[in-house]
Amino acid sequence: MNPVRPALPLPKYHQIYLVLREQLHEGRFAGGLPGEVALANEFGVARVTVRRALGQLASEGLIARAAGRGTVPTVTRRSSKVNGQRAELTGLLGNIVSMGLATKVQVIDCDVRPATADVAQALQLAPGAPVQKAVRVRSTREGPLSLITTHVPAELARGFGRRELARKPILILLEESGVRIGRAVQTISACLADAGVAQHLGIQVGSALLAVRRLILDEAERPVQLLHGLYRPDRYQYEMQLSRVGSVDTKVWVSNELAAQFH
Repeated sequence: MNPVRPALPLPKYHQIYLVLREQLHEGRFAGGLPGEVALANEFGVARVTVRRALGQLASEGLIARAAGRGTVPTVTRRSSKVNGQRAELTGLLGNIVSMGLATKVQVIDCDVRPATADVAQALQLAPGAPVQKAVRVRSTREGPLSLITTHVPAELARGFGRRELARKPILILLEESGVRIGRAVQTISACLADAGVAQHLGIQVGSALLAVRRLILDEAERPVQLLHGLYRPDRYQYEMQLSRVGSVDTKVWVSNELAAQFH
């Protein structure tokens, strides 16, 4: 049994929709979905709640209801490709660029403003130093994927603005401006969507999101970009392949491959 969690800031039907959507992409219902009564028992909810979740899946073209056949999936098992390609990586930065090239972007805001205290500290700038702040929504054909806010020292962002940010990933623009990207430090946590974020990402207020903070440094270890990203967890997955290395008493986990899958 997979009961829904009433404590989550999501309606019960939407929780069921998310679970069934993931299972559909995993190929769990090749022979057809269970009936409404069976699903209601499995999730511990009323039949009308299940019907609403199925209605949302049907409206997105993920399932179809046919007389004599019940409810059947219309999606195939999710492959390792994203819009015809997989974001294979030799490192974190390669993943970032791959995802940028595989999605569309809408620039919500872009201007130069004084750095706030936390931005200045991260970028090792004087408080109030000019930085380019850009806010963008990344999307695939299925809809919004993430809301990204970046801060770049103004001197490094002179060669690009709103138009260029709508066309190319910001890391490519930085490299075209002469920056030699070195490495990135990234943290991933979680947060809840406020009204503004929910509107941009097409979700309900209070929905759970993946929160990414990423600091990009050049080859001289100078910070060149601070990014805060909010990702829809139902449409984005960050994967790491880990291996055990070292002697028997000092073995540790290390990553040897990264992949980002989104739809």
